[in-house]
Amino acid sequence: MRKIYDFSKGRRGAVVASAGKTRITIYVDDAVIKRFKAQSEKTGKGYQTLINEALKSRVGLAEQPVTRELVRKIVREELAASS
Repeated sequence: MRKIYDFSKGRRGAVVASAGKTRITIYVDDAVIKRFKAQSEKTGKGYQTLINEALKSRVGLAEQPVTRELVRKIVREELAASS
């Protein structure tokens, strides 16, 4: 180990920044956190991930799941367009 370290170019915060994400501080009701943590234990996903997914869904940024109905709709549209 060195006796003296140079921290003049050091920065605060995460060592590796996540692309496309921003760290914020937010106050959330205890009941909301409790609900998401309970859901987290059931699903195996982190509670912060679940909160992020819920927010995305609320503002319309969530990806639509691929279902049989969706695939059928896409196939019908493509067949109609090629006729």
